[in-house]
Amino acid sequence: MTADPRPFRMPPPASAEEFTDAEAAVDRLIALYEAATGHLRAAFDQVLRGGGRGERFRATYPEVRLATTSYAQIDSRLAYGHVAGPGVYAATITRPTLFRRYLIEQIELLIRNHGVPVTIGPSDSPIPLHFAFPDGIHVEAELAERLDRPLRDVFDVPDLAVTDDAIVNGTYEAAAGMPRPLASFTAPRVDYSLHRLAHYTATHPEHFQNFVLFTNYAFYIDEFCARARRLMAEGGGGYEAFVEPGNLVTPAGHAEPVTGRPVPRLPQMPAYHLKFAGHAGLTMVNIGVGPSNAKTITDHIAVLRPHAWLMLGHCAGLRNTQALGDYVLAHGYVREDHVLDADLPTWVPIPPLAEVQVALEEAVAEVTGLEGYDLKRIMRTGTVATIDNRNWELRDHREPVQRFSQSRAIALDMESATVAANGFRFRVPYGTLLCVSDKPLHGELKLPGMASEFYRKQVGQHLEIGIRAMEKLRAMPPARLHSRKLRSFSEPAFQ
Repeated sequence: MTADPRPFRMPPPASAEEFTDAEAAVDRLIALYEAATGHLRAAFDQVLRGGGRGERFRATYPEVRLATTSYAQIDSRLAYGHVAGPGVYAATITRPTLFRRYLIEQIELLIRNHGVPVTIGPSDSPIPLHFAFPDGIHVEAELAERLDRPLRDVFDVPDLAVTDDAIVNGTYEAAAGMPRPLASFTAPRVDYSLHRLAHYTATHPEHFQNFVLFTNYAFYIDEFCARARRLMAEGGGGYEAFVEPGNLVTPAGHAEPVTGRPVPRLPQMPAYHLKFAGHAGLTMVNIGVGPSNAKTITDHIAVLRPHAWLMLGHCAGLRNTQALGDYVLAHGYVREDHVLDADLPTWVPIPPLAEVQVALEEAVAEVTGLEGYDLKRIMRTGTVATIDNRNWELRDHREPVQRFSQSRAIALDMESATVAANGFRFRVPYGTLLCVSDKPLHGELKLPGMASEFYRKQVGQHLEIGIRAMEKLRAMPPARLHSRKLRSFSEPAFQ
């Protein structure tokens, strides 16, 4: 096949510039990105109006690049903010305004730790037309009746061949002469997830906060919304706004949303955001039931580089000594969810993270008023088994029960190990606090009457524990929270 000989119409040429000031470097990234996406949007408008016939249009992502010839003397306590050794490193960047605070921190650490400038300039990576519209305009629908040739003959379109997780999975190998990665995700991979987040949650990515709670029941969302609305009406208590699907924004001091549009129906995994300065608030997502949903949403939220995520859900208690409403603090996982087997083999251990475990245990003690030995009456720490078969009880019990017993599992669910394993994979601090809602091995099934009474008593307390644990984590410096346990032998410099 012969390559298309027609040249691309590009934005005006931009030169690469060196920076020793992180804020100035990010300002340059923003300028380059706005020029590139503006070029594509203008070209799209031109084509819609019947112009640009016979032309092709392209713009490329900006990039940040670091070149060092020295093994820097790095503080060994730092989990990120430095490269492994001499060489050239680069990362393509998208939506730099959205990531401004994060980028300033990462670039500042690089400059400080290596004593060299970073270089900001255009990359060679094309921006797909779809990603030049952050609000998710439906490009194909707009052009379907107006374009007499395939869209990809005129613009670059999303290419899954360069939109993958090779870097974060540790399987990426830079070609000879190419820079090594500075970040875990390429710009097209980030753009893909930002658009998926808007689709799955019905809220814009800029509303997501750095501390994320996942649940598998709408009861928790109802309680979260009631608390958030009450908090906003009372002045916010330090939080700035509450955002619901449809980007309904209720600012502190208001009892109703002032912007946004209600969605006609809830999306697959609706998200709710209690916003705090510096994105340090709480996001809560109802991921529904099953490991596939758990993997999907964490695959996408990971590109926002949150500081922690926790699973607050229900589980089957496997021990006769447990009672309905007891808590389970996971410190290990049996992974039989299978959705991550290709990306993170099951022989990889998922360790407990001390900072998260301590925050959760302290929160349980504070909210319940119990401590020390008394706390053991309502909370057990142990292994959680996660499976992909909700009706496992209907098969022969002997084989699964033997495996659960051998693993010392104390609880069974369908999401926790997936959320934790993807946190480990993406270097996002993770934790799990479950509530026992049934004991199928001991004749206590989740029947309607039992469930209603259980939910009425426990949901509010469980959610309060999760929120308090997250607020404890928020008080920690990010450098302490992002554990070195999550970093491999040779890591990208960006957190």
